[in-house]
Amino acid sequence: MAQGTVQVTHTGTSRWRRRTGEYASLAAALEAAADGDVLTVAPGTYRENLVVQRAVTLRGPEGSPGSVRIAPVDGVPLTVRASAVVQDLHVEGQDAAAPALLVEEGAPELTDVRIVTRSAAGIEVRGGARPTVRRCTVDNPAGIGIAVLDGGGGVFEECEVVAAGQAGIAVRGGAHPRLERCRVHHAAGSGLTATGENSALEAVGCEVYEVRGSGVQVTGRATAHLTDCDVHRTTADGVTLDTDAVLTLADCRIHDIPENAVDLRSRSVLTLTRTTVRQFGRNGLSVWDPGTRVDANQCEIFDSTGDYPAVWVSDGATAVLDSCRVHDVPDALFVLDRGSRADVVDSDLSQVRNTAVSVSDGATAQLDDCRIRDAATGAWFRDHGSGGTLNNCTVDGTQTGVIVTKGADPVIERCTVDSPAEAGFYVSAGGRGTFLNCRVRGSAGYGFHVIDGCRTTLRKCRTERCARGGYEFAEGGPDAVSGAGPDVEDCTSDESAGLRQPPPVAEPAVQTASQSPGLLGAIPGQRSTEQEALVAASRAEKPVRTSKDVLGELDALVGLESVKREVRALTDMIEVGRRRQQAGLKAASVKRHLVFTGSPGTGKTTVARLYGEILASLGVLEKGHLVEVSRVDLVGEHIGSTAIRTQEAFDKARGGVLFIDEAYALSPEDSGRDFGKEAIDTLVKLMEDHRDAVVVIVAGYTAEMERFLSVNPGVASRFSRTITFSDYGPDELLRIVEQQTEEHEYRLGPGVAEALLKYFTAIPKGAAFGNGRTARQTFEAMVERHAGRVAQLPEPSTDDLTLLYAEDLPDLA
Repeated sequence: MAQGTVQVTHTGTSRWRRRTGEYASLAAALEAAADGDVLTVAPGTYRENLVVQRAVTLRGPEGSPGSVRIAPVDGVPLTVRASAVVQDLHVEGQDAAAPALLVEEGAPELTDVRIVTRSAAGIEVRGGARPTVRRCTVDNPAGIGIAVLDGGGGVFEECEVVAAGQAGIAVRGGAHPRLERCRVHHAAGSGLTATGENSALEAVGCEVYEVRGSGVQVTGRATAHLTDCDVHRTTADGVTLDTDAVLTLADCRIHDIPENAVDLRSRSVLTLTRTTVRQFGRNGLSVWDPGTRVDANQCEIFDSTGDYPAVWVSDGATAVLDSCRVHDVPDALFVLDRGSRADVVDSDLSQVRNTAVSVSDGATAQLDDCRIRDAATGAWFRDHGSGGTLNNCTVDGTQTGVIVTKGADPVIERCTVDSPAEAGFYVSAGGRGTFLNCRVRGSAGYGFHVIDGCRTTLRKCRTERCARGGYEFAEGGPDAVSGAGPDVEDCTSDESAGLRQPPPVAEPAVQTASQSPGLLGAIPGQRSTEQEALVAASRAEKPVRTSKDVLGELDALVGLESVKREVRALTDMIEVGRRRQQAGLKAASVKRHLVFTGSPGTGKTTVARLYGEILASLGVLEKGHLVEVSRVDLVGEHIGSTAIRTQEAFDKARGGVLFIDEAYALSPEDSGRDFGKEAIDTLVKLMEDHRDAVVVIVAGYTAEMERFLSVNPGVASRFSRTITFSDYGPDELLRIVEQQTEEHEYRLGPGVAEALLKYFTAIPKGAAFGNGRTARQTFEAMVERHAGRVAQLPEPSTDDLTLLYAEDLPDLA
C-alpha cells in the first residue's frame, strides 16, 4: 500500500459492488465505504476534514502508532456521526472555535487515538452520541481537554488529558459521561467540571492533579459521583460545589491542596464515605449557606498545613460526621451563625493544637459517643444562643475540657474529662450550661470552675483527684448577676462526702493567654469577617504599649537607620496633628498608606507590625493588628471571585494594617486576562470608601515596585511615601548574629567576630541572599555544627556547651 493512500477492505457478501482497493484520499475512501468496511490508512499527513457517517472501521497500520496524522489547516479534523470504530490515529487541530475530534451521533469506539491540538476542545461529544473511548490522550493547551455537552454521554476508559488551557474534562447541558481509570493533569482550569441541571458525571479510579483551578467543580444543579479517585496538587480548592450541586465521594483521597480541600455553598449537598482529606492549607471541609449539607461517614481529615479549622460550618449550613477521625490540625470543628449545625457521632478528634470544637454566634453542635484527645480546649461554647449537646463523650489530655462563656447554654451529659491541665469544665462571663452525670478525673486545676456568678446547673457530677479542688464557685466580676450562681444537686468529690464549696471570694477576670494558653488560645483566621471577629473576641486583652515604647523596639532593630527616621517623622506628624485637633486647630491631612521597597529579609514585615502598633497607640487605628497577604490571597480563578477575596482580606484588616507582600505580582508585565487588575481596582475603591479603617502597606523589590506604581497611578496616588529598606552590610549581619547568640545563651569565641565579618563580606549577594534571614540561618548552622562537635565530648564543660568557634561557620556555597 502506497504512502498517503487508504486501503478499503469490503467485508460484506455482495457480489454486485466490491469496494476493496486503494484510494488517494481519506474523503474518497469514506465516500466509497459502506457499513462494516475497514479503512486502513497508510502512514502520512492528511490535510482533510473527515466526516465518518457510516459504521466503518478507520484505523492506522498495525505496529506503527502515530504514523497517521489527520491535520487540516482549520475546522474540525475528525467528525464521527455513526457507530464506527476509530483507532491508532493522530489528530491535530488549529481552530480555536472548533473541536479536534467531534462525536455527534451513534455509539462509536475510539481506541488509541492521540490528539495534539490547539482547539476549542480536544474531544467533544454532544447530542445523542454515546462513544466508548479507550486509551486516548488529549494535549490541548489552548482549550478544554474533553467536553461532553448537550445530552451527550459515553464511557471513557484509561484516557488521559495531559494538558488543557481550560478545564480538563467539562460536562454541561444535561450530559452524563462515565470515566474509568482516567487521568487529568496540567489543566489551566478545573480538572473535572460538571454544571447545569441534569448534567451528571461518574468517575471511577481516576486521578486529577497539577491543575491551576479546582480539582473537581460541580455547580448549577449538576451531580457527580466519584469512587476510588485521587485529587491532589491543585492551586485552588480540591473540590468545589456551588448552587444546588450534588456530589458523592466514596473511597477517595484528597490531599496536597493549598486552599480548602472541599468547599461547598448555596444549597449544595456532599456525601463522603471512607474518604481521606489531608495536607490542606485552609479548611478540610468548608460548608456555607442555608441548605448546604455535608454527610461524612468513616472519613479521615488530618495533617493540616495551615492555621485554619479542619471543618468549618457557617451561615446556616449543616455537617454530619459519623465514625470519622480528625487529627493533627490547628482546630478540628468550628460551627458559626444561627441555623448552622454540626452532628458528630462516634468520632475521634485528636492532636488538635487549639480548640477541638468551637460553637458561636447562635450555632448548634451535638456530639454523641465521641472522643476528644490532646487538644488545648476540648469544646468551647462561646456566646449567647450557642449551644447543643455533648452526650457520653470523653475528653482526655487537654488544657481545659469544656468552656462555656457569654450566655452560651449547652447540655453536657454523661461526659468524662481526664487529666486536664487547668480545669475540667470552666464557665465564665455569663455562660450557663447544664452538666448532668459528668466526671472530672486527675485535673491539675479544678474539676468544675464556675465564676462571675454564672447560672450553671450541675446534677450528679463527680470529681476525683483534682489538684486545686473538685469545685470552685467564685462570685463577683463584671459579668456577675446579683443573687445568681450555680444550681448544684447530688454532686460529689473524693475530697469529702459531699461537695466542697468555699465561701465566695473575689475572682480575677479570665486569665490571660500567657497564663492559660489552652483556655483562651487565639482562633485562627479565615477568609471571612465572622472569623476575624472571633479572633478578636477570643484573644486575651494585651496591655496597649505607648508609641514611645514601640519606637524603642524599632530603634533596637539592627540597621535600618533611614527607615527609622522615616517612621519617626511620620509618627511625629500624626501625633502633632492629633494634638492640634485637640486644641481646636486645623490639622494637616496625613496619608498613612506606605510603600516599602527592598530585598527580602530587610525587616519590612517587622516594621509594618510596629507601625500598626504605633498608630493604635496614637488612637489612629482601633486595633493596630497586622494582616499579611500576597497575590494568592487576593486573586481568584474565576470572574468575580477576586473582588470577594480582596474584600474579605480588607475586612480582616479593619482597625489595623493590611500588608501586601510582593504587591507588584498583582500587575504582571504580561497581564493579558489576569485578574490582578480586579484586585487592584477593588483595593483602591476600598481605600477610598474606608480611608480611616485600614492602613495599607504594599511591599516588594525596589525595581518591581517602581514599575507597579508607574502603571497604576490610581494606586500610587493613595500612598504618602515610599520607604526603602537597604540591604544589610557585613557589620549589621554580624550584629544580628551577636543578638541571636546572646538570646540563645551562646558566646562567640576568640576571632569569631572577625571570621563572621569576612564570611558576610564574601557571601554571594545574588537573588537568594536573604539579609537578616541569612544572618539567622548562619547562626542556626553554627549551632548545628557546634552540637555535632560537642556531642562527641564525654563530659563537656560550660565553655564547651556555650562557645562557638570559627570552625562552626558553614561553608560558602
